[in-house]
Amino acid sequence: MALLEVKDLRTSFFTDAGEVKAVNGVSFNLDHGKVLGIVGESGSGKSVTAYSIMQILATTGKIVGGSIKLDGQELVGAGEKVMKNVRGNKVSIIFQDPMTSLNPTYTIGHQLMEAILLHTNRNKKQAYERAVEMLRLVNINEPEKRMKQYPHEFSGGMRQRIVIAMALACEPDILIADEPTTALDVTIQAQILELMISLQKELGMAIIMITHDLGVVAQLCDEVVVMYAGSICEQGTADEIFYNPKHEYTKGLLRSIPTANTAGTKLQPITGTPIDLLNMPKGCPFAPRCEAAMKVCIYNTAERAEINCDHAAACWMNVKAKVESGEIILDGADKKEEVADNE
Repeated sequence: MALLEVKDLRTSFFTDAGEVKAVNGVSFNLDHGKVLGIVGESGSGKSVTAYSIMQILATTGKIVGGSIKLDGQELVGAGEKVMKNVRGNKVSIIFQDPMTSLNPTYTIGHQLMEAILLHTNRNKKQAYERAVEMLRLVNINEPEKRMKQYPHEFSGGMRQRIVIAMALACEPDILIADEPTTALDVTIQAQILELMISLQKELGMAIIMITHDLGVVAQLCDEVVVMYAGSICEQGTADEIFYNPKHEYTKGLLRSIPTANTAGTKLQPITGTPIDLLNMPKGCPFAPRCEAAMKVCIYNTAERAEINCDHAAACWMNVKAKVESGEIILDGADKKEEVADNE
């Protein structure tokens, strides 16, 4: 049994302008000790998926459907009492901005100890010892001295290490890392990622890595979920996603990565802007930005189809390839003409 099972998760925000379907039918599993990457542009639903698992949504947000099971226990509708035991103890999260995640008016030691005292049975002395141990674990020098310092006395990279220490203090089964390297320079990013890899191996926890940086995914993740407009457009192992992408959005993300081979040439960005979730198109949400869009993409959403046992995607281009090869035959001449027409 998977450690975490998310099935057909639907989360909406109810605003004066209407219902925003921020997460729309997301499903994935996370096994013990594995690293799952959730990739996509800003506004694709990555963070809302994480906040739904933790049930820390804004007041206008609500899980309107689906299931979230942690070790077989259903979390949707479980209530705040159950979630208080889940947060910190079983699932912890690293938020995007470490400075805003830390209270500037309290010392680092106070904040670390507060989390430990809240989620464990340790007394103050034991909590202090655990906090010092965690600071040492994330490679912060002179931890006893650092316990008495305030967040503004630390660099961005060190604050991020402190946030990681806080998230790991209660030894959670799952660590959700929401853009953990945002706003850090490249050298510090590499150090933070190296730290997370070593901690994951040492502690044996599972990680959900939320990022728009495919370089981070390649370095850290076992499996990848690619999201666009609140839905999963492609899902598979890291190798399958990087070396055999089957959705045009994923291909666009990969083309936009600078590499040694692209030195001196222009990058190929994905044209257009993310869609308005209040005015979703009738067909594939990526169709207005897709250079390979066909007639069928505009009017119909492609169903998720298995490429192989480790890979699935929801893109009409895969159907088109199978129609042209004679592998499948569509019912209806009009639909076959739409799929075969790439103009």
